[in-house]
Amino acid sequence: QVQLVESGGGLVQAGGSLRLSCAASGRTTSSYVSAWFRQAPGKQREFVAAIHWSGGSTSYSDSVKGRFTISRDNVKNTAYLQMNSLKPEDTAVYYCAVRYGIMRSQDYEYDWWGQGTQVTVSS
Repeated sequence: QVQLVESGGGLVQAGGSLRLSCAASGRTTSSYVSAWFRQAPGKQREFVAAIHWSGGSTSYSDSVKGRFTISRDNVKNTAYLQMNSLKPEDTAVYYCAVRYGIMRSQDYEYDWWGQGTQVTVSS
C-alpha cells in the first residue's frame, strides 16, 4: 500500500505560479512512477505529467509542456509539480497518482491516488 498526500493548491491569477506537492508513504521503492492528473468540472480526468523515480525520466501532456515541471525528492519521498504561466483553462482538481513499473498516461493504470487539491486560475 502507498499513501499519498497532496498539498499546494489554491487560487492564483492568470500568468501566476503554484507548486503542488505529493508526499508518499508506505510501500515505496525506487521503481515506481509518480504522475499528476487533473479533472475540470464536467470533463474527464486527464494526464498532466509523470516522473520515474529511478533515473528521473519525465513525460508531459502537450497542454502543459514548457509551463509545468515535474520533479521528485528521493529523500523526502515527495513529488512536485511546478506550474508556471498558469491559464484559466488549467483550473481543475489536481490528483497525484503512483504505479509501479514504466510511465503511463492513462489513469486506470495507476494504483494509488491522493485526495486531490483544487487549483483555480482567475482571468
